[in-house]
Amino acid sequence: MTSTDTPQNLVSPDAADAPDSANPAAPEGAPVMLALHQTALGGPEVLRLTELPRPTPGPGEILVAVHAAGLNPTDFKHRALSVFLPPPPLTLGWDVSGTVVETGFGVTLFQPGDEVFGMLPYPYGAGSHAEYVTGPTRAFAAKPAGIDHVQAAALPLAALTAWQALVETAGLRAGQRVLIHAAAGGVGHLAVQIAKEHGAHVTGTASAPKHDFLRELGADACIDYRSEDFTDTEELYDVVLDTLGGETATRSVGVLRPGGVLVSLLPGDKDTRAAAEKAQVRAVVLLVEHDHAGMRAVAELVDRGRLRAHVSGTFPLAEGARAHVQGETGRTTGKLVITVR
Repeated sequence: MTSTDTPQNLVSPDAADAPDSANPAAPEGAPVMLALHQTALGGPEVLRLTELPRPTPGPGEILVAVHAAGLNPTDFKHRALSVFLPPPPLTLGWDVSGTVVETGFGVTLFQPGDEVFGMLPYPYGAGSHAEYVTGPTRAFAAKPAGIDHVQAAALPLAALTAWQALVETAGLRAGQRVLIHAAAGGVGHLAVQIAKEHGAHVTGTASAPKHDFLRELGADACIDYRSEDFTDTEELYDVVLDTLGGETATRSVGVLRPGGVLVSLLPGDKDTRAAAEKAQVRAVVLLVEHDHAGMRAVAELVDRGRLRAHVSGTFPLAEGARAHVQGETGRTTGKLVITVR
C-alpha cells in the first residue's frame, strides 16, 4: 500500500517527516523520540510527527523500542472525539511489538533485549504510535519467534478482544454454533480462527468478495450482508459476536437460542436489553482488558499455527495519518499496521 491510495489533500509526507517543534520539549540533554502526536481533536490531518521526551519506565513497567504498532477502529474514534481519553495533547496506539530497552523496579518477567508484544492498558494506556513506549510488564508476552514484528503488532487488541468475548465471556464449547459479524475485519477474522480452534461451527457476515478469505480461515458458512438478511434463517446460534452494535445487536438477539450469549463490542440500541430478556438470552457489552495470560494464550495459538493476523497494509510512522484515512474507509480486510523500525 502506498500514499497514492489515499486523498491528496492530506498532510504531505514531507510535512509529516518534519518533526513539529511547537510541542513540549524534553529537558536539555534528555532522550527524545518521535511520535504520531495530536494537539487537537479532528480528522487525520491533526496527526503530526512530533519530537517528545522519551518515557522512563516506572515500577513494574518496561520501556519498549517500538518496531511496529497495530491500528484499530478505536484509534480513529479517539483521534476525533473525547471518548474515554482526556482531550489532547495525546499519542494514540494500544497495539505494540518491539524490544525491551529498560526495565523498571521490580520487573522479573523481561530483561533488555527481549522481544515482546502486547496491548497497553485500554483505554487509558495509549501511546504506542511512537518510537518508544512504556507499559505494565504484564500487559506483554514474549513475541512468538515464528512471526515478525508487523504480524505480532497486528494481534494484541483484536485477538484479546476475540479471546475475551468468545472464550472467557461466552464460554464457547466444541459443537456450538457461532455467528460473527464483520468477520473479515480486525477482530472478526481472528475470532473466526479462535472459534474454529475451540471446535465451533462458524458463520461469518462479510461482503461476497471476502467469502473466500473467510473460508480459508475456516468459516463453515458465509452471509453477504449486502444482499442477505442474517435473520432470514431458521438457524439458531449459541453465541453471536457483534462488532457493530446499534440495531445489529438487537436483531442478533433473534437468532440466538434460549440460553445463548450475545457479546457486543459497541452498545446496542435502546431495545437490545428488553429483547434479550424476552428471548431469555444473555446480552453483554465487552470492553477489552490488557491481560498477560490472554497474551500468552494468543502467543501459544500463533506458535501452533492456529492463529495468524492478516495484514492488508503497512505505513511508516511518518505516514500514520494516511493509515487513518485508509482505515476509516471501513473496507480493510484484517489489520493495518504502522511500522517504526
